[in-house]
Amino acid sequence: MKMFYLRGCLLLGLMLGMAGLAQAEIAVIVNLDSGISKLSTSQVKRLFLGKSRRLPNGQRALPVNQEEGSPVREEFNSKVLKKNERQIKAYWSKKIFSGKAQAPKELGNDAAVKAFVAENPNAIGFIDARHVDDSIRVVLRVR
Repeated sequence: MKMFYLRGCLLLGLMLGMAGLAQAEIAVIVNLDSGISKLSTSQVKRLFLGKSRRLPNGQRALPVNQEEGSPVREEFNSKVLKKNERQIKAYWSKKIFSGKAQAPKELGNDAAVKAFVAENPNAIGFIDARHVDDSIRVVLRVR
């Protein structure tokens, strides 16, 4: 009986932890030297779907994605791109095959995205807002 109770508590804890991830705030970030202070959800969506290739400052955009399976990526896909992972894969397969665009570069996690954006003036990425610091600029917050 004790074992069943402990398993139930563990499962409940995992579920609550995952629910917390689903409610995490996402920060869309750019390099401090980009000159960009704010972007709309629509602008970010266009950049990450390859429909727009330039940042508002006129520079060529370098969007970076988190790796597939990342909870932050799933939230971003759902809330900003309005697509699930399967739809994103199908979308990019068509774009790449037709030669119209290239999918955003994928990096491993929040720290990797933040470091890449901090080092590249034209980069734009997204991270869990809890990892924001003064090495990057937040241009959009998504709840």
